[in-house]
Amino acid sequence: MNPNYKVRFVPLGGVIGVTKNMYLYELYRDDELQDILIVDCGIGFPQDKALGVDFEIPDVTYLLDKIDKIRAILLTHGHEDHITALPFHYKALGRPPLYASLLTSSFIENKFKESKENVQPNIVDFDREYTFGGFRVEYVRMTHSIPDTTHIIIHTPLGTMYHGSDYKLDLTPIFGESPDFYKITKAGHEGVLCLFSDCLGTERPGLTLSENIVGETFDDEVRKTKGKFVMSTFSSNISRIRQCVDAAVKYNRKICFLGRSMKQNTETAAMIGYLPIPKGFVIKEQDVMKMAPNKVCIIAAGSQGQYNSALSRLANNQHKFIQVKAGDKVLFSSDPIPGNESSVYDVVEDLVTLGATVVYSDVQDQLHASGHGSQEDIKFLVRFTKPKYHIPIGGTIRHQRGYQRLCTDLGYKKESVFMLNEGETIIFEKGGARKGAKVETKSIYVDAQGVGDVGNIVLRDRKTLSTEGIVVIVLMLDRNGRTVGPARIISRGFVFEKKEDMMFDKAQKLLEKTIQTHQNKPFHPDEIRKDVSKTLESFFYKERGREPLVIVDVVQV
Repeated sequence: MNPNYKVRFVPLGGVIGVTKNMYLYELYRDDELQDILIVDCGIGFPQDKALGVDFEIPDVTYLLDKIDKIRAILLTHGHEDHITALPFHYKALGRPPLYASLLTSSFIENKFKESKENVQPNIVDFDREYTFGGFRVEYVRMTHSIPDTTHIIIHTPLGTMYHGSDYKLDLTPIFGESPDFYKITKAGHEGVLCLFSDCLGTERPGLTLSENIVGETFDDEVRKTKGKFVMSTFSSNISRIRQCVDAAVKYNRKICFLGRSMKQNTETAAMIGYLPIPKGFVIKEQDVMKMAPNKVCIIAAGSQGQYNSALSRLANNQHKFIQVKAGDKVLFSSDPIPGNESSVYDVVEDLVTLGATVVYSDVQDQLHASGHGSQEDIKFLVRFTKPKYHIPIGGTIRHQRGYQRLCTDLGYKKESVFMLNEGETIIFEKGGARKGAKVETKSIYVDAQGVGDVGNIVLRDRKTLSTEGIVVIVLMLDRNGRTVGPARIISRGFVFEKKEDMMFDKAQKLLEKTIQTHQNKPFHPDEIRKDVSKTLESFFYKERGREPLVIVDVVQV
C-alpha cells in the first residue's frame, strides 16, 4: 500500500512583518511527522525601540518537542532578518546542521562568536542535490542587495516547493553571478507545486534597478562633497559598501567604518575577497577629525534610524571622536523598512540641524536600488516557475494583496494565492492544498538585559511611563484593612504636583472611599491594590484626559 504523504508549511515569522523570517517545511507520512526543514532564522525590528527593546526573535516553542525531526536549517542570505536569531535558538533546536553560501556562512560564524560558540555552517555546492530525510534540496544562485543570495528548491514526495526569499533579477550585479535562470526554469518545466515568493516590491511597477546605478550616484556625490562624506546602509549590504569604497578610493578619501556590525561584516567580506580595499585606506575613528574633511569617507550603520546606532550617535552629536559639521554630506542608501519611517526622519532632522546636507530617497533618485523585485521581477519568477499555488512571504498584508493581484493578472485564480498571518499553516496533500491548524506564537523581545524578559505587559507599562507618567499611592493599613493616616500620593511625569493640590485632594478622598468598601470583607491587599488603581486611573483620565501608570503599595502596620 502506497504511503499517504502530506507537507505542511508553517511560518513562524516573516509573512506579515517583513522581518523575523523563519519558515518550517514539515513532511508527514500517514499523518505521522517524519522530517522538518527550517528555512532562515532572523530577527525583527519592533517600532518602539525607545522602550528598551533591541529586537524580536521568532518563537520556537512549537518545535521544542520535535527537535528529533529537524534535519537541517537552510539559510538563504546574510541579512540580519534571516540569520541573526540563530544563536538564540540553535542549542534549543538540537544543533542541527546549517547550510548556507560562503558570505552567509561567514556572517553566521561571526554571530556565534559573539555568543562564544564555534559553529561552522556547511558551505553549499550549487551543483549538488542534498538529501534531508524525505526532502531533496537544491540551492539556486540569486541576486539581492547582498552577495551570495540564494533561492532554495525543495523536492518532496508530493511535489516541488520553490522558496523564493528576498530577490531581484539583476543581470549586472556588482559582485557574483547573475540569477541561475536555467535551474529556475528547469524547476518550472518539471513542475512546481508552490512558489513562496518575496512580495515586498508588489507596489512598484517595472523592474527593479541594478545595483550598478547606485555606484554612479556614489561617484558623483563623493566628487561634489567638500566636507566629510557619510554613507549609511545595512551593515550586511556588502555590494553597496563596495561601491562606496570604490568611489572613496577613486577620490583619495580615507575610509572609516562606524558601528560594530559594520566593522565586523566589512572585515569578514575583506577576508574572503568580497571587499577589496587598498592598503592604508582604512582609518580609525579617532583619526577622522585629524584629517581634512574632504579626505574622509565614513560608512556607518544605522540607516533605519536604529536607536543608539552609529549614525544616530553622529546625528545626536554623541559620538566620542567624530562630529558632523556644515559642509558634510550624509547619504542614506536604503529605503526605510515599513514602520521605520519616523525613526529615519528623526535622524535626518537631527543631521540637518547640525548643518549637514542630507541626501535620501525622498529628495533624490538612484541613491538606493531596492534589493526586492518590483512587479515585473515577480511576474518573471511566476512565469519561470509556473506554480500551481502561491504563498507571498517577506511583506505586509498590503504587499500580499498586491501579489495576489499580480497573479490574477497573469491568469491564476485568486484562490491559488494563500495569504497568511504568523503561525497560520498550509497543508499540501494529494487532493490539493488547504489551510491547517494554526500554530500559536508570541513575540519574544530581546533587550540589553536578556531574552524574553520583556513581555507585552512590560512594554505597555514602559510606553505608559514614557507618555503618561506615573502616580504611586502608598497606603498605610492595619490588619483589618483600615487606613492609618492619610495615603501618600507621589506623581512623576504626569502633572506638576505643586499646582494640582485640588485634584490630589479629590483623589485622596476618592481612594479613602474605595478602601472603606473593603472594610467589611476579609483583608486582601491585592484586591485593594487592584480596586484603588482602577478607580484612580479612571479619575485621572476624567480630570486631565491622561492615563498615568498607577502603582499602589500597601504597607501593613
